Amino acid sequence: MVIVDILRATSCMVSGFANGVKGIIPVATLEECKEYQKNGFICAAERGGKQVDGFELDNSPFSYMNEKLKEKTICATTTNGTLAISKSINAEKVIIGAFLNLSAIALYLENQPNDVIIHCAGWKGKVNMEDSLFAGALIEKLLHSHDLNCDASHMALTYYQGVKNKLLSTVQNSAHAKRLVKIGINKDIEFCLEIDRFNVIPVLTGKTLMKME
Repeated sequence: MVIVDILRATSCMVSGFANGVKGIIPVATLEECKEYQKNGFICAAERGGKQVDGFELDNSPFSYMNEKLKEKTICATTTNGTLAISKSINAEKVIIGAFLNLSAIALYLENQPNDVIIHCAGWKGKVNMEDSLFAGALIEKLLHSHDLNCDASHMALTYYQGVKNKLLSTVQNSAHAKRLVKIGINKDIEFCLEIDRFNVIPVLTGKTLMKME
């Protein structure tokens, strides 16, 4: 199972591990996150694109690349991404995908014997543009090693192939990108659409995401 929330949860996670974060504990609710905070964990909390008052970190990949977070374990809750992870907890393996680690994910998956499910976090239970485009990009890279078995896969692939040469401008017109711009978040969008900036794969081990060795 590949979990993706391009804007911005899984992009944050990939960025954090690429810059020395030791572990990330994803939780679905603010209440769970508060409990970890009470136990001394650094916590990141976001709802509707905004940082939740009372928590140390927001949902920006730049925040996760802070030197002070090296070798630290963070607890994180977001509107969509960590909820998607919690819903996938019973999968045989859960890994975290983003455009930032696209080729690393593809290279790992093409050598695995199991079926691949791409779980797009979307927005509050609805399909979104950026996660679907990532799915299409990953599917394109796996065409030589995997077969498509549903129309959703074909649709994501066709969509990505049609706009991959104008990916940033396409996503800038997405509903969530527009939400982020309205609250003054611009640089994250461009960063989250960088392809293959990092070569790390976060993998869920128990309740904690760790860097795959």
